[in-house]
Amino acid sequence: SLFGDIETLRPTYMILLSKLCPTLRSLKAGKSFYSQYPRVAFWFERVSGDKTVAAAVKELGYTPPKSAPIKTAEVAKVTAKSNQPQPKKTQQKPQQQKKEAKKPIADAVETFLQVSVSAEQKTSALQHWAEGYITKAAQPDVHPKVPIPGQKNNLITSALPYVNNVPHLGNIIGAVLSGDCYARYCRLKGENTLYICGTDEYGTATETKALAEGLTPQQICDKYNKLHAQIYQWFNISFDYFGRTTTAQQTEIAQDIFWKVHNNGYTVEQTVEQLFCNKCQKFLADRFVEGTCPFCGFEDARGDQCDKCSKLINPVELKDPKCKVCSASPTIKTSKHLFLDLPKIEDQIAELSREREATRCYNPTACAITNSWLKTGLKPRCITRDLKWGTPVPHPDYRDKVFYVWFDAPIGYISITANYMKEWERWWKNPQDVTLTQFMAKDNVPFHTVVFPASLMAANDNYTMVSVLDGIEYLQYEGTKFSKSRGTGVFGDQCIDTNIPCDIFRCYLLLNRPETSDTNFTWDGLAQTNNNILLNNLGNFTLRALTFCRNSFSSTIPKITLTPEDEHCIALVNTHLTSYYRHFEGRAFSRAFECVFSISKVGNQYLQYNQPWVLAKGSEVERARAGSVIALASNLAALLSVILSPFMPTISKILQEQLALPDDRKLFSEAFVPLLKSGHKIGNPFPLFSKIEDARVEELRAKFCGTDGSSGGVTDVAALQGEIEKQGNKVRELKAAKGDPALIKSEVAKLLELKKKLPAELQQQQQGKKKGKPATPAAPAKTTAPATPATPTTPAGDIAALQKEIELQGTKVRELKAGGADKAVIDAEVQVLLALKAKLPAELQPKPTGKKGKKKK
Repeated sequence: SLFGDIETLRPTYMILLSKLCPTLRSLKAGKSFYSQYPRVAFWFERVSGDKTVAAAVKELGYTPPKSAPIKTAEVAKVTAKSNQPQPKKTQQKPQQQKKEAKKPIADAVETFLQVSVSAEQKTSALQHWAEGYITKAAQPDVHPKVPIPGQKNNLITSALPYVNNVPHLGNIIGAVLSGDCYARYCRLKGENTLYICGTDEYGTATETKALAEGLTPQQICDKYNKLHAQIYQWFNISFDYFGRTTTAQQTEIAQDIFWKVHNNGYTVEQTVEQLFCNKCQKFLADRFVEGTCPFCGFEDARGDQCDKCSKLINPVELKDPKCKVCSASPTIKTSKHLFLDLPKIEDQIAELSREREATRCYNPTACAITNSWLKTGLKPRCITRDLKWGTPVPHPDYRDKVFYVWFDAPIGYISITANYMKEWERWWKNPQDVTLTQFMAKDNVPFHTVVFPASLMAANDNYTMVSVLDGIEYLQYEGTKFSKSRGTGVFGDQCIDTNIPCDIFRCYLLLNRPETSDTNFTWDGLAQTNNNILLNNLGNFTLRALTFCRNSFSSTIPKITLTPEDEHCIALVNTHLTSYYRHFEGRAFSRAFECVFSISKVGNQYLQYNQPWVLAKGSEVERARAGSVIALASNLAALLSVILSPFMPTISKILQEQLALPDDRKLFSEAFVPLLKSGHKIGNPFPLFSKIEDARVEELRAKFCGTDGSSGGVTDVAALQGEIEKQGNKVRELKAAKGDPALIKSEVAKLLELKKKLPAELQQQQQGKKKGKPATPAAPAKTTAPATPATPTTPAGDIAALQKEIELQGTKVRELKAGGADKAVIDAEVQVLLALKAKLPAELQPKPTGKKGKKKK
């Protein structure tokens, strides 16, 4: 298998010669070697016409035989076999045979052997291979888990989801799935790990939901806590304990922390103006008030934010306010509240933030958001509310109040642990032995990097502080926001109805995890990931290797005798494995996941290059070589089954069952080593994935497109202008605060995308203003009219979604290039980007500049 249809001398052949020369020169019986391997003789003869090669051939002592050499047609017949072993022989059409015969093995050589590895990498890889698998003991799955002194003890939390709604895919990847991926990774390293989460059940959101459904707040909590648990169970989230905040432990611990904070002098009292309903005889929280927006005049604005112009509102600013419960007009009254004195503890929070940023324990998004709070100076933050549904404030002057949710909710991590085990302090008051890692979306960051740590510092009770925090961006749905009310997007309870396995959703969400900028869920993207990456790459490799082992070697792993090509393969796999661990430690899960598929790609190329299904039909030596190839490939499949586990635990388990992988081989190893010994019996292989057809994609897109009949896009021009104004303010605030440049760039891109959705005449007006020219008068836009399409056949919403997808794909390509990713991976993503750009209308297509590498200004 050293050649294909050789037409020209390739640099590859010189590389192979240099590898063969030391080996063949050491063989005394050179002639017998050449007669035993006539294909090697043929290969030497074909390339020996070159003067440079001829000298090397002569030095080897080889003389071409007098008999006719092997004909090219015979060589093609040997190499033109199927890339995948078939259990049953099928008759191919002559045209197909001819097409395969013309495909040179050099393609596999160029993408496999020519990927360079250093001498040091190869030496290290072979040393690890020779040492073999070092058996590790997994942490026993015994509950309750307790920290072990002298070992790494991981306490992992994901943001507590609100109990009043059903989580959508953005919520799931933003917190619980990210935490699950990391928890599984830590366990596979053999580290003691406790993963805690639960529903956040107190506050006005719960009261509002109870009012809407005609239930009590407790009934709402019971209903949705159960629903959340069922959804996370379907997604295979490996919580050690999933609890809730409406417990006696929550009241006890929250009140204890409050008293310590208060007695240590970190609370202040302030008087606040609030709306009071005389009919209901209670102060009205923001969500219990509706009225006319003071900014845009919208008559059904809520007490916290206007749904039309999106501006934030103080309830007392509403015009003609009404109580949402009884519709009576409230009056303004004052109420005394307790505030957490953040300015008093600001220096300690700033020091914690600097330490975490310096050690990269906070991701860039978390650093940018925390620094933006610190740059403007911390302000006292209210920790009490005039509500009934919440943790009671124990202070005698505030017994008619409850704790504000963002003082109370983070304490839920502690109380949920206390419900899990009585000795909860061994985790939460043990900073010397415990590493606390927290996952959330970016909107939750300041409450976990400022408010919660400040509360624990002020309590001064040796609490375990956050060590690592990941606050990620948002996942959108087909270019727009998820909306339960509009029916836009996929929510957790709907995923099971798609009949798509949870691991496919997990795979797509983790590959598209919004780690540095917002990402987009599309049904096309999910189908392409399933069909191209999982089915054609990972699934193809494992099925080829294990099916051939079953059919040709009676399901028994043969002996491995390494060749230089095998050594190169092992070293190359180790480079990807090293990157996998590095990205995981940096919590770049999507990049780590890409390494898995880079390894399976190497496996496919390795099989393609060696073609064991051809060797198995040859001499005893060739059959032994086929066995060696399949044994190494099977061990590579075993490695994949382990490193795949944090992302796709169900598929990992199925693959390990097909391999009959021993339990003591299911933890991480530092390098690629033999996991399956010679003589090991594998199980029964079968396909891991099935294709998602285009018709199914269209069906799913139509089902979850929303009430407006489109997958995305804003059709209300006034609402869109409100979004643009809101995003513009956000950009200006970030610039004024000298925020992180990458964050500013990301928010500017979102602003530009929103502006692209405006009708054409409004876009022209904005462009005219920007250039300093008078805007062309245009007829007033109706607030319910859809944006003008860019072409007669392409809706504006679809164009905006496509442009957003192009932007996200472009960012991915740039990150891959900056990170030094494999060229084949980069090329594949570039092709995806070009295919997306080709879908744009003609007038939006990039125009040629006439100068390579430069764009017109």
